[in-house]
Amino acid sequence: MPIHILLANPRGFCAGVTRAIGIVEHALEKFGAPVYVRHEVVHNQFVCDNLRAKGAVFIEDLSEAPPGSVLIFSAHGVSKAVREEAVRRGLKVFDATCPLVTKVHLEVDKMRAQGREVVMIGHAGHPEVEGTMGQSATGMYLVEKAADAETLGVSKPQALSFVTQTTLSMDDARHVVSALRQRFPEIQGPHKNDICYATQNRQDAVKALAAQCELVIVVGSPTSSNSRRLREVAASLGVAAYLVDSAHELNPDWLAGKHHVGVTAGASAPENLVAQVVERLRQLGHGGHGTVSELAGVKEHVYFNLPKELLAAGESRRQRGEGSV
Repeated sequence: MPIHILLANPRGFCAGVTRAIGIVEHALEKFGAPVYVRHEVVHNQFVCDNLRAKGAVFIEDLSEAPPGSVLIFSAHGVSKAVREEAVRRGLKVFDATCPLVTKVHLEVDKMRAQGREVVMIGHAGHPEVEGTMGQSATGMYLVEKAADAETLGVSKPQALSFVTQTTLSMDDARHVVSALRQRFPEIQGPHKNDICYATQNRQDAVKALAAQCELVIVVGSPTSSNSRRLREVAASLGVAAYLVDSAHELNPDWLAGKHHVGVTAGASAPENLVAQVVERLRQLGHGGHGTVSELAGVKEHVYFNLPKELLAAGESRRQRGEGSV
């Protein structure tokens, strides 16, 4: 049998990633290189390498950015302490934090203003989690898995709330929330699920994909939380699933005995990488004669505007004759 490749829909870039990349590109166009970016603006090696080639400099410590230089916060968000440090250092800041992550930060602010302690459900060490935990100096707790709820000690069990990392597995988050509710019956969650629309849609799409395939390939970098979750979701359904950064990482042995192969991509993976993976799968399968089709799925029409201050900065430069925009 020839190999048949099924493409998940939706897949790849979400509105938050598109906005973050656009902010870096616009800043480079308007201010010139170098433009400093705290952390990888999105977790994809090829996206960041492309921006590096244009003049973006990715840093972890703000001391690496000279005073007065342009600094961009990554899509994952930052703590209040980082924001304050950027002001002290005299940096010109543009915020590429995904608006859906900003929504979680505002939820934390509101909960803490009400005197409530907050449980953050997420993965330790992830920049989004560090940024959200850093919205309050006190009253924050991190829980990674359901078992953590059994040993969690809080000061105000009667005034407890929770928020979640936006890129979690929906199923995993549901288990953790259930465990927290069992341990702390009075705990309250946000009015709307924190897991972002793109994460939900891509996880639903990979479930549909896995139901029709013997193998699922997820295109995305290993640092990408949402990409790793897609692989885990497929694997949890009993399907062989692998995460690859590019077509070069495909292993021919994976295709042995496989005739229906699914391909999807994390929210920070560009479509050209998907196309390269598909072409490589066709070559490995049956000498380039495999067929390709795309599954039906949710149509996404979400768009996030670039920061007004970035657009205004470019207009001010144009009016002063300091360069084209």
